[in-house]
Amino acid sequence: MGVCFSCSSFHLCGCCRLKSKATHSSELENRNGESDKLKWPSFREYKLDELKAATAGFSVENVVSEHGEKAPNVVYEGKLADGDRLIAIKRFNKSAWPDTRQFLDEARTVGQLRSQRLANLLGCCCEGDERLLVAEFMSNETLSKHLFHWENQPLKWAMRLRVALYLAQALEYCSSKGRALYHDLNAYRILFDQECNPRLSCFGLMKNSRDGKSYSTNLAFTPPEYMKTGRVIAESVIYSFGTILLDLLSGKHIPPSHALDLIREKNFQMLTDSCLEGDFSNDDGAELVKIASRCLQYEPRERPNAKSVVASLTSLQKQTEVSSVVLMQITNLPPEESTKQTDLLSPFGEACSRMDLTAIHEMLEKVGYKDDEGAANELSFQMWTSQLQDALDGRKRGDTAFRAKDYNAAIESYTSFIDNGTMISPTVYARRCLCYLMNNKAQEALGDAMQAQVASPNWPTALYLQAAALFSLGMENDAREMLKDGSLLEVKT
Repeated sequence: MGVCFSCSSFHLCGCCRLKSKATHSSELENRNGESDKLKWPSFREYKLDELKAATAGFSVENVVSEHGEKAPNVVYEGKLADGDRLIAIKRFNKSAWPDTRQFLDEARTVGQLRSQRLANLLGCCCEGDERLLVAEFMSNETLSKHLFHWENQPLKWAMRLRVALYLAQALEYCSSKGRALYHDLNAYRILFDQECNPRLSCFGLMKNSRDGKSYSTNLAFTPPEYMKTGRVIAESVIYSFGTILLDLLSGKHIPPSHALDLIREKNFQMLTDSCLEGDFSNDDGAELVKIASRCLQYEPRERPNAKSVVASLTSLQKQTEVSSVVLMQITNLPPEESTKQTDLLSPFGEACSRMDLTAIHEMLEKVGYKDDEGAANELSFQMWTSQLQDALDGRKRGDTAFRAKDYNAAIESYTSFIDNGTMISPTVYARRCLCYLMNNKAQEALGDAMQAQVASPNWPTALYLQAAALFSLGMENDAREMLKDGSLLEVKT
């Protein structure tokens, strides 16, 4: 297919020497034995009428934004009248970019970048109140879609490593060109082109408009320094890159603080996507965790730069001779199959899907502790001590408060039981999770639901409660994916 799997973005700027010849020599050549040099049109300014015609008058049918017309700045698919190249057109709302000169300067600067690792900016339009950006169109959707919302088979380990490397190469290229800052780097910003190669959206390279924020995602995923100052620095981008490494490793959108706790506890089970079992070695998984941990350091100065990350990820690459098209053999389920999955929700799953906390409470109370039967608790005769009795008494007090809907008291007693450490009870985690939800502490609730899954991996209730917590955090896509996982697990068990 003539696809170059090396950092061909660096190839254009003369930096391919940074890569290992042994690893990449075969990848630096195409089938003609020559380096692959893609041709991009030069950046230009478009007329509004051109872009209206390209999108059928900004028709709803042409909207390709992940959140449709409800996205703050809508993206359309279009085709120019003078060619067959598809383009992506980002249309900002009326109040964005009030300074015309700032918008044009930013667009022209970003438009000078050209890389196979970017969905490149081809042009812009600035007429009246309209502010539009024109970029290459990526036909195979986002990393979020392929990682969190897959319908037939999960993203393979080798492809996840390729995504990580190509993204790091994109960031290194941008940094080398003086554009180290990237706003709101997340799985929605990584797109797949016609040949299924991952590319970084150029839109995040634009400096913020006055009405925008550097991070639109949940604040649990923002760099610590941004929380303090509201400013993005180059090291903030590396932190966000670390959250994407966690996404790739786990197949879930795990808050960094919780992930780092799991890493410190060496609880890699919760960090690893169960769909990848047997697909990679423990050493490779541990190395990716190590790289992610370095990127997620609290102090910005302790994080690596993009060049260092590229070097670390290069040695991990697998199946480099296989094209991305082959690695990404992901076909869609028929519509009736995907709807069937949501029909499989149990009453408990239904209650979690609509955030009916009262119904969840009633069902958890009714089922009692029967789901703890599979939890691993090896209690020898010698362990029937006062310590065990104290733990059971604490749990009993928690249950009494839980039944009486005194959620603060229940949290206190269940915490005492958990901290005692004599027994592991997924049900206690589930009950404390609900108590946290009742007290609007969704982050703590998510942590408990995940601990319940660690204690009882085949317990659908733990997944459903994670969905409820994610809904509470405003992470609807992740929540719905968790509901689907819960329903599939329930069918199996």
